[in-house]
Amino acid sequence: MNYNFYGWENADVKPISNKYEKITSPKELYDILSDIWCEQTCAPRMRDKWRKDNRTLGQCSITAFLAQDIFGGKVYGILRPDGNYHCYNVVGNCCFDLTSEQFGEEAKHLVYKDNPEQFRDVHFSKIEKKERYEYLKKLLEDKLANKQ
Repeated sequence: MNYNFYGWENADVKPISNKYEKITSPKELYDILSDIWCEQTCAPRMRDKWRKDNRTLGQCSITAFLAQDIFGGKVYGILRPDGNYHCYNVVGNCCFDLTSEQFGEEAKHLVYKDNPEQFRDVHFSKIEKKERYEYLKKLLEDKLANKQ
């Protein structure tokens, strides 16, 4: 299967704990998240633009920190023109961005090197972001509980 998120070709890292052993790779996580990303998990400032055909819009930080829970590694951020950071994951030599599709053609111009590390305590100091992360995590865990 072809994916369109950045780094999909080499996104073959494994989960770091048996809590998420049903998720065998970032590609599988992407498949599962594609069914559960929703307007409620989208950043509030972007909700009016969120659509099912652009599911990854406004999902970057909560998705990257959830992927970090599952695969380990670090979260980095690309500074955007609006002053916010677009978050992505690096695990060992594997760099992937499960939400890069939200940028359409612009995604080809994102630079995934020499960006600052991002920390959940800074991002989650915004209560709404922490709540969206917890909600996405619960949706994922519920989906995994029902996965055969």
